[in-house]
Amino acid sequence: MQNTDIVILAAGKGTRMQSTLPKVLHKLAGQPLLNHVITAANTVANARTLVVTGFAANQVEKALGASASVFVNQPQQLGTAHAVLSALPHLRDNARVLVLYGDVPLISPRTIQKMLDTVCADQMGLLTIELQDPTGYGRILRDADNNIEAIIEQKDASPEQLQIDEINTGVMALTSWQLNDWLPQIDNKNAQSEYYLTDLIAIARDNAVKVKSIKPESSIEVEGVNSRQQLSQLERAHQQKMAEALMESGTSLADPQRFDQRGELIAGTDNFIDINCIFEGKVTLGSNVNIGPNCIISDSVLGDGVEVKANTVIEDAVIGDGVILGPFARIRPGTVLAENSKVGNFVEIKKSTLGKGSKINHLSYVGDAQLGENVNIGAGTITCNYDGANKYKTQIGDNSFIGSNSTLVAPVTVAEQGFVGAGSTVTKDVETDTLAVARAKQRNIKGWQRPSKKKD
Repeated sequence: MQNTDIVILAAGKGTRMQSTLPKVLHKLAGQPLLNHVITAANTVANARTLVVTGFAANQVEKALGASASVFVNQPQQLGTAHAVLSALPHLRDNARVLVLYGDVPLISPRTIQKMLDTVCADQMGLLTIELQDPTGYGRILRDADNNIEAIIEQKDASPEQLQIDEINTGVMALTSWQLNDWLPQIDNKNAQSEYYLTDLIAIARDNAVKVKSIKPESSIEVEGVNSRQQLSQLERAHQQKMAEALMESGTSLADPQRFDQRGELIAGTDNFIDINCIFEGKVTLGSNVNIGPNCIISDSVLGDGVEVKANTVIEDAVIGDGVILGPFARIRPGTVLAENSKVGNFVEIKKSTLGKGSKINHLSYVGDAQLGENVNIGAGTITCNYDGANKYKTQIGDNSFIGSNSTLVAPVTVAEQGFVGAGSTVTKDVETDTLAVARAKQRNIKGWQRPSKKKD
């Protein structure tokens, strides 16, 4: 199989973003712009990714980690051809080369593959599109036989050429030997005094290499980000596309305009998602799941028939079939809720397991705990899992009942069918079929006078 090198240009600062953060690290759908491009590039078999960095190169490389195969630094940004020239020594012999852009995040794997399929000794590929308003883009010049013969940048174009609506996206595919031979021929004799990669088109024609035009499936694939306004517009367009795909697969959305997917969302059928819900990382929903408004769900699995009520946050958890959560519940990492369990309003759970049918209905904190089946936790209950240095575990057996306003000081165990009286502070294990009451003795003081305010 032929080698493929994918060069992603990511050296620019992005002045119009008005930010100290490199433009390619601004986020779309929860991921840096550049990550989207690399993810699409990584779908190509036997491909190597080269990222050309410049402004804040160390910051970009640190953010990406090992997701790119090679980083190439371009200290001076002298144009797109100069950027690719920086990567030239790293290209493999006889490789197909695809040039992408770190601020054009939504190119699809299918379009990438179509571009690469055009490459051969006497043909290269160019991604073009017709726009109603082509302002700012280089125009595609064709000869009498409709073959592409050159690209003219807007600042160098004549009034007649500015009427052309077919534009250059900058994405092109060709061979490494063509780049080695042609890039040194490009000069900077233009309005910007830059080395334009688009000059390769005229050079290709001079060398009897045909330039084949490839069209993207959607215009959002070629939309770049130069300002925060463009970023927000692209965000909504991308979210709309994901919302439509989700609805087509069998999930209802109360309002697709108020839905945010910031990662991978896998869903069964007949689910309902209310407004202003955010899905982050990898989230899996079963079928017949009902999610109320203003919920945030991250890196979690929800089984069939789960009901998530308003303003609930779920992070890195496994939720079993038929579980009811919220409203205003917080499910923290490491939590596993077995089928038909219930976590009510203003309950926080961290790194704990709830057995089948167990309930924590309201106003409680349960951390580092193992609860069996059919356990009932009363309001205001706390598992004290941290002594200031180390964390300890609380274990509660099947069919146990913990009264309201109880404090369980870990490490502690309440055995099966244990019972803790309301208001107790439990520091010792509770045996099976045993009632634990640990609270101060009540005193009633007759004739007690309420304090009164002192007069000035």
